[in-house]
Amino acid sequence: MSFYGQSDKAVLRHLGQRLRQARLRRNLSQQELADRVGVTRQTILSIERGRYNPSVGLALRLAETFGVTVEALFEIDRRETQIGRAHV
Repeated sequence: MSFYGQSDKAVLRHLGQRLRQARLRRNLSQQELADRVGVTRQTILSIERGRYNPSVGLALRLAETFGVTVEALFEIDRRETQIGRAHV
């Protein structure tokens, strides 16, 4: 277990979902986002699929691109994880 009792894979999937939602809300393709933050499209794809943990530097560049904090971009709802633990 890791963050708020979630497995590392669950946390990465959540981060990826949050990134994808933010990207789609701004009508950006994976390639456009990748170009803006200086990575490959495959890196964005891997993050969105929960297969890659972005570095602190990349997380900061992503947040800056969306005009939000890292915390806002990758927020994890503590209530959800506490409910999930209660059912374990």
